[in-house]
Amino acid sequence: MRNGRGDRLRLSEDELAFYDALDADDSAVRALGDETLRTMVRELVETVHGNVTNDWMLRESVRVRLQTLVKRILRRYGYPTERQERAARTVLEQAENLFGG
Repeated sequence: MRNGRGDRLRLSEDELAFYDALDADDSAVRALGDETLRTMVRELVETVHGNVTNDWMLRESVRVRLQTLVKRILRRYGYPTERQERAARTVLEQAENLFGG
C-alpha cells in the first residue's frame, strides 16, 4: 500500500524504496532536484525489473551486468561521482530485498 510520501512524490512503492536507498535526502543528491531523482529512480526500477530472473542473484554475470547498467544510469543523471559505487551496491541490495531470489 502506498503511503502519503509516495503519493506526494508520485512514486510507486518500489520506486520509493529505490529513492530512499539512494539517500535522496542527502544534500549532494538533493541538488539533482526531485524531478530528476524521480525520473532516474523510475529508470532504475524499470532496468532492474527487466534484468532480474528467477536465479539472477546466483548468476554473477547477471549481477555484474545489472551493476554496470545501474552505474550508467547514475552517471547519466549526474548522481554525485564519489557516491556512485556505493549507490550501485545499494540499488542491487534493494533489488534483492524487493525482487528476491
